[in-house]
Amino acid sequence: MALKLYGDDIANPLMERDHPLTGHFQYQDITECETHLELPYGKGSYREIYFGDIHIGFGQANLADKTLLNFETDHETVEMHFALKGKSSAVSGNFSENIDFSDCQNNIIYASGMEGTMEWESKNFELFEINLSPDFFKRFMPAGSPLFETFRNRMEKGNGCQLNPVHNRINAQMYQLIHEIIHCDRKGLFKRMFMEAKTIELMLLQFEQIADQSLIKSSLKRTEVDKIHAVKDFIMKNRDSDHSLIELAHYAGTNEFTLKKGFKELFGTTVFGFWNSLKMEEARKMILEKDMNISEVSDAMGYKNPRHFSTAFKKKFGIVPSQLKKF
Repeated sequence: MALKLYGDDIANPLMERDHPLTGHFQYQDITECETHLELPYGKGSYREIYFGDIHIGFGQANLADKTLLNFETDHETVEMHFALKGKSSAVSGNFSENIDFSDCQNNIIYASGMEGTMEWESKNFELFEINLSPDFFKRFMPAGSPLFETFRNRMEKGNGCQLNPVHNRINAQMYQLIHEIIHCDRKGLFKRMFMEAKTIELMLLQFEQIADQSLIKSSLKRTEVDKIHAVKDFIMKNRDSDHSLIELAHYAGTNEFTLKKGFKELFGTTVFGFWNSLKMEEARKMILEKDMNISEVSDAMGYKNPRHFSTAFKKKFGIVPSQLKKF
């Protein structure tokens, strides 16, 4: 697998990678690297984790203006693409139309060797993507659906395409899985197993979304999307704090009604449902990996009463916290 990303000067690429997207060696070691990008109108970074049939990449850029880049790839891949923030547009002769993404959108893309241009547009640009070997992806692709069969046929012919003609929204469960992948601190074989399991789980969520086309539509304006994203980012950075809905709305410069309605539309859950889910995932990690007792975890999660914490934990996982280490 070779990838080259460059500006006007093809002889001096901004990023160049050459590593195989194939799993010839069972449980081979994970390779990780990070690239710092000096872009025409800003700076960015891109981190990669790859092994066998899976290549995970995520990055961000701070841009002062629209950034136009050229790219070349010589590999065949299926990409699970998640546009976290900002707009992007890619043009390639292998595709019959542009590949355009706005923030909070996801889709699955097939490509077999690409050469073209891409444009990034946003002061804060973030993306998360997982590239899979076609053989790995086909192991999980559902049969019997016209949409999946069309995608399969195009793959067989080597024609670049998107699985879903219209992008879906990234929901709360997807954001949680992406967060877990990015912040995984396991090592070696255990990290590989974790990454593979989360990749399959994330793929499942994308497949389920495609089966429900009602999730595609959105009535939100771009300014409203930005404000709701600001609340989501605030929650993820301050998951152990305590704020009312009206405080969160004022923080983002919107009103309570718009925040409630928009958050549910974008992420498929309520503000506090999303917040509680993050808290419970963090609490589970504290109990299993940091050897903290229930009272300590309850305090860390902002609960005044450990019983209230235990009730919320059971609602999320089906067991009380004290039972967790028995499994």
